[in-house]
Amino acid sequence: MIEVVSIKFKNRGKIYYFDPRGLDVKTGDKLVVETAKGLELADCSWGNHHVEETAVVQPLRPVLRVATTDDLRIDALNRQREQEAYGICRQKIAQHGLEMKLVSVEYNFEGNKITFYFTADGRVDFRELVKDLASVFRSRIELRQIGVRDEAKMIGGIGICGRPFCCSAFMDDFQPVSTKMAKVQSLSLNPTKISGSCGRLMCCLRYEQEAYEDLVKKVPRQGSFVETIDGYGTAVQVNLLRQNVKVKLDKDTDDTLHLYKACELCQVPGGRPCDGKEPPHVLDYHPPEEPELPEEPENEWAIPAYIAEEPETEPVPAVKAEVVKKTGRRRRGGRDKGAREADKAAENTPKAAGGKKPQREEHAAEQTEAPASPEKEKSRRGRRGARRVKAELKHADGAEKSVSRPESGRKPEGEKHADGEKKARPSRRRPRRRGGESKAPHASEE
Repeated sequence: MIEVVSIKFKNRGKIYYFDPRGLDVKTGDKLVVETAKGLELADCSWGNHHVEETAVVQPLRPVLRVATTDDLRIDALNRQREQEAYGICRQKIAQHGLEMKLVSVEYNFEGNKITFYFTADGRVDFRELVKDLASVFRSRIELRQIGVRDEAKMIGGIGICGRPFCCSAFMDDFQPVSTKMAKVQSLSLNPTKISGSCGRLMCCLRYEQEAYEDLVKKVPRQGSFVETIDGYGTAVQVNLLRQNVKVKLDKDTDDTLHLYKACELCQVPGGRPCDGKEPPHVLDYHPPEEPELPEEPENEWAIPAYIAEEPETEPVPAVKAEVVKKTGRRRRGGRDKGAREADKAAENTPKAAGGKKPQREEHAAEQTEAPASPEKEKSRRGRRGARRVKAELKHADGAEKSVSRPESGRKPEGEKHADGEKKARPSRRRPRRRGGESKAPHASEE
């Protein structure tokens, strides 16, 4: 391992290794270094670090010092001189009528050499131009022809992707790019779409070339004879990134296309066999196993879910339904026929000691009623009103009149006296109260 410092000139281009010679250099410092052209002011792209000896070209050029205030002032003066030299050189080119384009001008750090960079379609005789420039600047003049890629690297700019040029941002050397790369990546061969600002193929076509070459090996070519899990057919369309192939099967009579994954088909070597020959079986398909999903870890901060449990209730004994007439009234006494017969039998039997009747627990349990519904409550109110009217209906001699209806539900006919005359049936309507006194209906006189 050897200690070096990484340096870039004008903060662009290739990175060079220099010997720090004990200096503690930090990234971003301005350094004065010794080169084959003399002293130069450069930018430190990486401070003191160690690299393999095989990565270094010996002998290493030394770093003289970290740039001082005077060094920075000289560099600023040289940048000003470059602008003036650029304008003068363009005038001289126009005077001599040379077919060349001036790109950039550079002054070295010591100021005794000027380099002019230009582009041209072919060779240019600029000997007379060099003599005129030397008489003006009184220093050593060098004219260097560069390509359009180098021009874009020196000038810089924004590409069609919206980012700065790769060559001026981070690329060290230019890599060869061909139209074959655009074909492999299924790009349009329109020159305006695959060319950069320099007019050459975009450098980014090479970035993903290795990945596409690896994907091409896993899918058949477009138009090839393939064997699928459903039979033989022809590959019509291939999608490299998604690893999908659209196939037209031979057994289909129409132009239906089937979509298959790369693992569900295989290209038959040798192409489609001759008529009468059976194509070979080359597909070895194994259905992919579904991966087991990992169990989700228990969330300690999750809100616990509380489930309300229903309280255990004792079973309610079934209540015997009350016998209700069609008119909606209960039978007298609120008991069924069996209970009434039991009462009659108890009356005929001799009384127990103490003159009290024995209590019937079973009969008392049967009379247990469930909560009354709204309909039952309404019928109860009607019965109370009927009993109130019945109490008020009394004969002149004080005897209570009985008002009843037959079980058939029909209205009873007027009762007859002994002499055969009909007696008016009393009204069932509840009497009105006037002045705090209730007026009861009287029976019709004979």
